[in-house]
Amino acid sequence: AVASSSLQGLRRLRSLSLQANRVRAVHAGAFGDCGVLEHLLLNDNLLAELPADAFRGLRRLRTLNLGGNALDRVARAWFVDLAELELLYLDRNSIAFVEEGAFQNLSGLLALHLNGNRLTVLAWAAFQPGFFLGRLFLFRNPWCCDCRLEWLRDWMEGSGRVTDVPCASPGSVAGLDLSRVTFGRSSNGLCVDPEELNLTTSSPDLSPEPEATTVSRFSSLLSKLLAPRVLVEEEANTTGGLANASLSYSLSSRGVGDAGRQPWFLLTSCLLPSVAQHVVFGLQMD
Repeated sequence: AVASSSLQGLRRLRSLSLQANRVRAVHAGAFGDCGVLEHLLLNDNLLAELPADAFRGLRRLRTLNLGGNALDRVARAWFVDLAELELLYLDRNSIAFVEEGAFQNLSGLLALHLNGNRLTVLAWAAFQPGFFLGRLFLFRNPWCCDCRLEWLRDWMEGSGRVTDVPCASPGSVAGLDLSRVTFGRSSNGLCVDPEELNLTTSSPDLSPEPEATTVSRFSSLLSKLLAPRVLVEEEANTTGGLANASLSYSLSSRGVGDAGRQPWFLLTSCLLPSVAQHVVFGLQMD
């Protein structure tokens, strides 16, 4: 732990590295006497939470490294006094939530590292009152690329200071970079999520199928009546083709087959008109 009395009297301390230890806690006011501290490294420790005033009074701090810990959120109160901060590392944590206004006082920030966390969304409200001039590192997060990240996509296009924001969801854009995601607009000007947009464009309203006419229904039934005979002929031709693919054999075998099937053919020719009449009559009654 970094206790509240650990650094008392170190009023000229400019740089402090506590990285790669087993620090689990930073007590409130622990850096109270370190008013001229410029670089503070607390990365690769076991920090799961921080008190609201953990860095109170560090008005000259330029680098703060909290990467490689177990933080699950970013609180607005942590950075209230850090107006001169230039580099902020919050990478390789378990951060899933950033409070509104968390970075609003960091007007001189040159780089913010949020990569390697569990962020699905990042609200523009975290940067209010609306400025952020440095580079933003957001890769290796399970981003949900819906309308809540439209502002970020626009910022990526306009500033060029944000790159590599791969989408994990929704499914329609999973695997794409946020810069390639298209957001639509509803009739009242509201953002339309890409999943809804894709469903709308790729699945247009299907026109109702026209009702089947008597003739079309009869044709369908007639084709089903003839289907077994066609399949038998095709199977016979295929078998003959496998035995001998020559044209002469095909012709001779087909002639023999036709001679054996003449009674069946005549019987079918006589029955079809009668069947057709009964089918048409039955369809008309329906």
